Amino acid sequence: MTTYPALAEKAVRRQKPTREELLAVLAGPDDDLLDLVAAAFRVRLRYFGRRVKLNYLVNMKSGLCPEDCSYCSQRLGSRAGVVKYTWLKPDETRAAVAAGVGAGAIRVCLVASGRGPTDRDVARLAPAIEGIKAEHPGVEVCACLGLLSEGQAERLREAGADAYNHNLNTSEERYSDICTTHGFADRVDTVEKAKQAGLSPCSGLIAGMGESDDDLVDALLALRELGPDSVPVNFLMPFDGTPLEGTWELTPQRCLRILAAARFVFPDVEVRLAGGREIHLRSLQPLALHIANSVFLGDYLTSEGQAGRADREMIEDAGFAVQGAGGPALPGDRSELLKPRLRGAGTALPPNV
Repeated sequence: MTTYPALAEKAVRRQKPTREELLAVLAGPDDDLLDLVAAAFRVRLRYFGRRVKLNYLVNMKSGLCPEDCSYCSQRLGSRAGVVKYTWLKPDETRAAVAAGVGAGAIRVCLVASGRGPTDRDVARLAPAIEGIKAEHPGVEVCACLGLLSEGQAERLREAGADAYNHNLNTSEERYSDICTTHGFADRVDTVEKAKQAGLSPCSGLIAGMGESDDDLVDALLALRELGPDSVPVNFLMPFDGTPLEGTWELTPQRCLRILAAARFVFPDVEVRLAGGREIHLRSLQPLALHIANSVFLGDYLTSEGQAGRADREMIEDAGFAVQGAGGPALPGDRSELLKPRLRGAGTALPPNV
């Protein structure tokens, strides 16, 4: 039986863990959880030190999606009370991006609901990408627009996009249980298109949708075959008005095990704490930073995240440093934290930073 230190040693050498080893990580008892986190931290420390990369989402177009992904509040037929709007105006996009970058984000993710972009959509987004690169040198731009058609990835790359996100979400075997309007192979094809165009591939999963340990392992190994540069690990937010409403399967301990499995599969790849971390990891979020080296800052697509200042405090208190060292300084006088926070006063933008 492989021990956690032995599994960490394999990962440090970039050796692929076996299915049995990953299943043992997911099924282990809570009594050895800190041993598991310590082993995963050894791998994280080897390749990423104590740096934490901050990422920021900009929801460019919200709601009214024709796809039926069961987990999504923007899906076809969703009764979730989400804000619906077409493409943000250029000044709204600029304000949202500036808010995220000002808070310390070094990657901005431009997300739009829908099956995939039209060529007109790609043309519409190109000036926004060019503007971000001009106004914020060094900031990475990641597009997340759904399934790509031929030539679209190349045009995004020409506009200055650095990366493209399209998650596999779950195992191939289980994919038809969560979506019927497109298939697992369609998602793989889009990630491959992005790679071939020279965009950095970003692809991850969503845990907590009723999947088995085998499904999680299958998803992680399928992702490894794709060779992404970053792997977002999302935890289901079971929105009311979606088929998965009321699905609360995750515990903080379970989330840490899933993150550790991801780290052993991707020792030298960015593993990102993504959607649902606040409601599922809760007070164990600082432990998750010992495994993941990247985190989304502020709000998500249709839900509020933890306040950006609280995120930066958590990172600092856990003994980590924000990569790039951007963003506002934390208050030296802690009494500032007692002041009421007015969020979104007068406008929906900028989001929670």
